[in-house]
Amino acid sequence: MDKSLRTSTNTNTGLSRRSFLKASALSSGGLLLSVALPGCTAIGMKNQGMVSAGEWQSNAWLRIDTDNRITFILDRVEMGQGTYTGLVTLLAEELEVDPTLVQVEFAGVGSAYDNPLYKLQITGGSTSVASSFKRIRLAGASAREMLKQAAAQVWALENTSTLHCDNGQVIHSSGKTLSYGELASIAATFSVPEDTALKSPDEYRYIGKYNKRLDALQKVTGQAVYGVDVELPGMLYAVISRAPAFGGTVKTLDSSAAKAASGVVDVFQLQAAGRSGVAVVARSYWQARKAQQLLQIEWQTPEIAPSSDAIFAQYARDLDNEDGEQVRDDGDFDAAAEQAASTLTAEYQLPYLAHATLEPQNCVVKADADGMEVWAPTQSASMARVAAGKHSRYSLDDIVIHTTWIGGGFGRRILQDYVAECAVIADRLQQPVKLIWNREEDTAHDWYRPASLHRLQATIGADGKASGWQHRIAHPKVFEWFVGDAAPAQYPFMPKLMFPMLAGAGKLGEGILAPKDSSGYEGANDVPYALGNIDVRFIHSEPGVPVGYWRSVGFSHNGFVTESFIDELAHQQKQDPLNFRLELLAQHPRAQSLLRRVAQLADWGRPLPGCHQGVAIHKSFNTWVAQIADVQVEGKTFSVKRVVCAVDCGQAVNPDMIRAQMEGGINFALTAALYGNITLKDGAVQQSNFHDYALLRMPEAPAIVVDIADNQYDPTGVGEPGVPPLAPAVANALFSATGQRLRRLPLHLA
Repeated sequence: MDKSLRTSTNTNTGLSRRSFLKASALSSGGLLLSVALPGCTAIGMKNQGMVSAGEWQSNAWLRIDTDNRITFILDRVEMGQGTYTGLVTLLAEELEVDPTLVQVEFAGVGSAYDNPLYKLQITGGSTSVASSFKRIRLAGASAREMLKQAAAQVWALENTSTLHCDNGQVIHSSGKTLSYGELASIAATFSVPEDTALKSPDEYRYIGKYNKRLDALQKVTGQAVYGVDVELPGMLYAVISRAPAFGGTVKTLDSSAAKAASGVVDVFQLQAAGRSGVAVVARSYWQARKAQQLLQIEWQTPEIAPSSDAIFAQYARDLDNEDGEQVRDDGDFDAAAEQAASTLTAEYQLPYLAHATLEPQNCVVKADADGMEVWAPTQSASMARVAAGKHSRYSLDDIVIHTTWIGGGFGRRILQDYVAECAVIADRLQQPVKLIWNREEDTAHDWYRPASLHRLQATIGADGKASGWQHRIAHPKVFEWFVGDAAPAQYPFMPKLMFPMLAGAGKLGEGILAPKDSSGYEGANDVPYALGNIDVRFIHSEPGVPVGYWRSVGFSHNGFVTESFIDELAHQQKQDPLNFRLELLAQHPRAQSLLRRVAQLADWGRPLPGCHQGVAIHKSFNTWVAQIADVQVEGKTFSVKRVVCAVDCGQAVNPDMIRAQMEGGINFALTAALYGNITLKDGAVQQSNFHDYALLRMPEAPAIVVDIADNQYDPTGVGEPGVPPLAPAVANALFSATGQRLRRLPLHLA
């Protein structure tokens, strides 16, 4: 069985407490519980792990002070996906406190907060709970046992067998109690226990049962401070006009009228994060916006300024002429093709997609003689610090990052261009500055989900059964746009002059010094169906359009392609699409079980009145999701009436949050399936706002049924896996209804 799918136990954690936790006494008499994640070091950390008198603090997770306040330092950002509640639930489970008693602070920059899967301080890849499931529980359990040892000493007990913890107290069998705060200084005298057992699933009090969103009250009452909400005394406001074409520059500029406008402080050209523009800084946001309209700029378009048609023509040429990198080679596909009685071929084309976060990009930077402070809605505090350092006079040790609440991320806020731009402006003016992008700027200057072109061929043997599968993909590498800030963030002790070298080494060492970029072919190279001879090839084709990580990344396009083509193959074989999948998934019993469950819930074969059904199943981030869509067609228009979704994500930590993520992922994916299409002309994006880059409206949203598989495997991803199966399920339903096989997104009937 795959290691990521092993069941949890209360004895085998796979981690050594002595390498993971370290207890020490403070001069104030408190207890410091330090958490050191594997592979992390203290190099590059500034003022981390410092505590005030009487407090007990871990530099990664936990602080308890003398009035019994319990504070959890959240090292994953909260952008609506529920990490705030999910990770607190894990801590509270083992610490034996109600989750509502735990206060939360967002972590600053420190290697102790690195995501152990990426060796970066980053929230993404649906990893927050999966990567923290054991580590956070270990911290809570070890703290609990040390507090019990402290209580045993106070009460002169030989051991802790008569003690238990509940709601922030250690309780003796006689009924007497001591609070956690009262025991902190004594607990500091004990070593971290090596043999503390984690709870077994049948002992869980909160995991799998706790459904209250801990951040809800702050959000609905306006207490939660998002990046765009940050205000500082004496703050200025900045806006930027950017070159419309990627790689464009300022040819001529007349800023005289803008400089003379009311409230304007400065107007100047800037280069940041590979983009050219003109910044306008004023004493209010609307003064800056009005002055921006007075700029007279002639832009220089680069010699290579791609348009959409040219990009797909390039992909086609590369598929025609290049073998690419073989990322899966099962059996002998060439032999299967030679011996085939017939073949089935298809070409699929998917567009660029914008993230369209409801909170546009923004940042606040304060720069002065003492250093630089950054307030940003970022998915990677360590990369934000690098971006600020690269674009200012300050060393990384002199830059402090404050992570705010985030109004939607979807991968967009992993790239730090908005931080870089604001750092340039604040460094120049040596005053606090807030930079705000408007919707048009956010749409036109995104780091887009890559466009891609796919060619597939299935072989059918003399026995009439499928004997082979080939999938060839033309697609750029997201990693090459990401590594510029990511590589220095992994080595924060290096001087800034080495940052370009680190980025270059990261590109050259991809798969050796740096992680392999599988974003172009993930979800294709691990197609789960037993088709005998499988050949999957990735052709790196780079058109020069900035690309980034988009919710579910490569699974978003490869899920559509593979689940549509397997449906084509089922119909070619004249088989029921559900039964065809079940037969080919014999080696994946969890997937089979999920398909049978979703078929039962959706009453497969008996669609809603006036509807047709389509099915899809896909595994991403180690989570299986199966969906059946009921779609109604009227002429050349259609509507999705219902989506039934079954998810197997291992142990459910917060079931309602899983349902919410599936529902949100389905509506997010349906937006893309119906409307998502970023097009380019002469290197510039043609869409600007929600009138031409539409979002799903309430009347269009389908009824959604979500079923969560009940098991005790370790948790896997939840934030993104609901996205990939939706588009193919809808497209397959449309084929059932009309006989039209739609191989391009967004979906349009002829």
